[in-house]
Amino acid sequence: MTEISTRHAAARRIAAEAGALALDYFRKWDQLTIDVKGHQDFVSEADRNVELAVRAALAKAFPQDGIVGEEGAAQEGTSGFTWVIDPIDGTTNFINGIPQWCVILACVHNGKTVIGVVHDPVHDELHHAVAGGGAFCNDRPIRCSAKTSLREGSLGVGFSGRTHVEGIKRLVNGCCDAGTVFWRNGSGGLSLAYVATGRILGYVEEHMNAWDFLAGHLIVAEAGGRVVPVDADEAIARGGRVVVAGAGVFEAVQALATASYDV
Repeated sequence: MTEISTRHAAARRIAAEAGALALDYFRKWDQLTIDVKGHQDFVSEADRNVELAVRAALAKAFPQDGIVGEEGAAQEGTSGFTWVIDPIDGTTNFINGIPQWCVILACVHNGKTVIGVVHDPVHDELHHAVAGGGAFCNDRPIRCSAKTSLREGSLGVGFSGRTHVEGIKRLVNGCCDAGTVFWRNGSGGLSLAYVATGRILGYVEEHMNAWDFLAGHLIVAEAGGRVVPVDADEAIARGGRVVVAGAGVFEAVQALATASYDV
């Protein structure tokens, strides 16, 4: 196995193990200890403990790799590979018993995301991709929607306290004017996986952190979708705007994002 294929197999295994641990916490969601990091930004004991488990598994399998996670300090590596992880994306859903959350692992090499895993343990769906190798849900190949009109489906939208509210207001208004359904589930990572499976037409968010979007960004691209390109190293440092969609509606989605945010 190559360096990347070995890491891909390990990422799938580690994500599945992390998902099982997170699911155990989710079953007792009303008993979790919760801290508030900021506006609509929460962290639970589950987030911290799942990330610790993922970090430990990665460090054991690939001790020379770097690790960047949402809850812990960055760990420098020497191999040229960096793991970017979100133990539970959709924490607000998670701590309120809403089954829309996921475990995310991405692997970056030379400024490019080479592996992406978005695991939804509630529904037993492990979305994954290797650069140049296609996208899958469990063992089934997946493709973005082939629809050509925004009126034919829903567009995922995201918002966080890191951006001004005016942008999302313009985006929602634009969705209404375009005749599409604006859809927000509270987990950007899972929304990106839904673009890759063709469940929603696309996804737009003004700013996302790297651990939330790098994996899903790759999975969408490998599922035949179009994406606004990002430099993964730059995203790790600063995050970035995310615009992805099936090829048939991408230009319309990109135009909506531009009209909403670049004013």
